[in-house]
Amino acid sequence: MNESQVSGYDTGHDTGHDRRRNSNVRWIICGLLFLAATVNYADRQVIGILKPTLQVQLHWSEVDYGHIIAAFQFAYAIGYLLVGRLMDRTGSYRGFSFAVVFWSLAEMAHAFARSVTGFGIARSALGLGEGGSFPASMKTVGEWFPENERALATGIFNAGTNIGAVVAPLSVPWITIHYGWRWAFLATGALGFVWVVLWLVVYGWAERRVHRGELGGIIDRPEAVRGTSWAQLLTRRQVWAIAIGKFLTDPVWFLYLFWIPDFLNKTRGLGLLNLGLPLVVIYLASDVGSVSGGWLSGALIRRGWSVITARKTAMFVCACGVLPILFAVRASSLWMAVGLVGLAAACHQGWSANIYTLVSDMFPGQEVGSVVGIAGMAGAGGSMLIAEIVSHILQATGSYYSIFAIASCTYLVALGIIQVMVGKEDGPADSLAPGS
Repeated sequence: MNESQVSGYDTGHDTGHDRRRNSNVRWIICGLLFLAATVNYADRQVIGILKPTLQVQLHWSEVDYGHIIAAFQFAYAIGYLLVGRLMDRTGSYRGFSFAVVFWSLAEMAHAFARSVTGFGIARSALGLGEGGSFPASMKTVGEWFPENERALATGIFNAGTNIGAVVAPLSVPWITIHYGWRWAFLATGALGFVWVVLWLVVYGWAERRVHRGELGGIIDRPEAVRGTSWAQLLTRRQVWAIAIGKFLTDPVWFLYLFWIPDFLNKTRGLGLLNLGLPLVVIYLASDVGSVSGGWLSGALIRRGWSVITARKTAMFVCACGVLPILFAVRASSLWMAVGLVGLAAACHQGWSANIYTLVSDMFPGQEVGSVVGIAGMAGAGGSMLIAEIVSHILQATGSYYSIFAIASCTYLVALGIIQVMVGKEDGPADSLAPGS
């Protein structure tokens, strides 16, 4: 295939006939990834919303809760690595289905837990399954989208994480009050099975419907390709740059996810029924940040910027937007605090859309799942560490000030490291040799 046939876009050789045949079904696939992220985060967010309730009913300490979250993060790290590799070997179509079924069963298993240990086991299983979500999604984006659309597609599907984080506070309190907290886990877990049916049906339909050029040549390649070994990948400074960036910044997002309900409860006195609107505002702001961050780097690429420079510029803007969260603890009103947290969460999601997309920019398709898995494992490892740190800080001081102070400057540090390690590398993914 020549360039115009591979991309399906206007390269000077496309015909009107080719453009008419372009089906745009890749955006339907993106919609499915959005829904998967929504289910993923609805499942993940339930325990954060129920934290005050479960602490009272099951007599958890702050450290007990920290251990449960750390158990999730530990398994999530393993899941990212192993399931990311699975996606490269089996393809995202089958691998994603398996991952969603597994984590949905794990979410429902929380309903039968009776102790900290029981929740830790269920949470570990959830983390193991959910570790497959982003490797599968990024692999799918790399297969279905050209470079100038990847960050936008990533931002769109990543926005589903915030919708999931909105769905949970709107539904979980109502379910808990009317039916008990166990049904909150059962109901959210059941959503995954609905998604799997949609994925299996719609993905097959989309492959039949898509114009060959729209897939960028992916349709001509076998779904499962034997990728580069982990040992070979770990010799590349680009892999380490992404992994360190994720290690430093992913913990901040999990801080928002698992502790913001508690922050609002402790500092603003919000109970279970009053948490919904502030959390909705925070996560809707995150949606805006996710899509805007992806759009920004894509817009810069369309203006002639190099791909890597455009991604890093968007990341710098997002890193600066996180700085004001330092003042959230001492904000003069509830909505000022919510606004500062919402801004930081939005900037994190814009950052996330671009750092994930760097992987598909710098690595060939058969390596994307594995690299995202390595980076995600690093991010989950950092999140496991922060779970223990936050719980012990809160147990000792009861204050979020030092926690937010750390969160405010982490992104600029991470970007500095990425800049040093990646530099001005803009070569095609396939040209990246080990140690290059």
